[in-house]
Amino acid sequence: MNYNPYSNHNPYQNQSGFDRPVTASFSTDVSRKYLLNVYNWMAFGLAITALVAMFVSRSEKVIEVFILNTPVFYGLLIAQFIVVLGLSFAINKIPTVIAIGAFFFYAALTGITMSVLFLVYTEASIAITFFVCAGMFASVSVFGYLTKMDLSGIGTFLYMGLVGLIIASVVNIFLGSSMIYWITTYAGVLIFTGLTAYDTQKIKRMSAEMDFNTDIGKKSAVISALMLYLDFINMFIYLLRILGSRK
Repeated sequence: MNYNPYSNHNPYQNQSGFDRPVTASFSTDVSRKYLLNVYNWMAFGLAITALVAMFVSRSEKVIEVFILNTPVFYGLLIAQFIVVLGLSFAINKIPTVIAIGAFFFYAALTGITMSVLFLVYTEASIAITFFVCAGMFASVSVFGYLTKMDLSGIGTFLYMGLVGLIIASVVNIFLGSSMIYWITTYAGVLIFTGLTAYDTQKIKRMSAEMDFNTDIGKKSAVISALMLYLDFINMFIYLLRILGSRK
């Protein structure tokens, strides 16, 4: 299974200074508080995904309805894509509670579709891959936060690589090429590793001018959490291809 519902649309980019350098007046405390909230939302989303995936994988009836029913399964994938795009583009127009609910709904949908991994890989290898992914994600995210390098320049190349990755993955559905499969697998790990650092720095810069206590700040934190959530989920899927032990 391979899906990349990743959106580069950012409704707060012009308002929050994503593309402006960090100034001397940057408040470290405010930045850390904002990022803590972002990581909390992300963690909630990952927890929902994990719990839903485990629940679905343990219910034969639910698996039969959602996973083995091909039209329903692909319908869920399409629904994921619609939800993430809708949330990204409508974030300025919807209440905070709706934004949070949409994020959690997306996380639950992802849990349903990712439950198929428990049918393909052993639970032990899934757990090991999760911890490896968590370690990689944390390390790269810390790098993105602390580095003095301006990572905005690599963003364009990463998104170009992401588009190429999606196209190659779709084409390989029909070709079934083992070589393309492994090329996209390792490329996926590299791309989402880079995006994690890039997105973390982007969120850090935004946090310099964002008050989390306002509605805009809270909704911005949800969108930021969604970005990092997508980085983590996709990194995990590609790592599982490499580290996972099939049943």
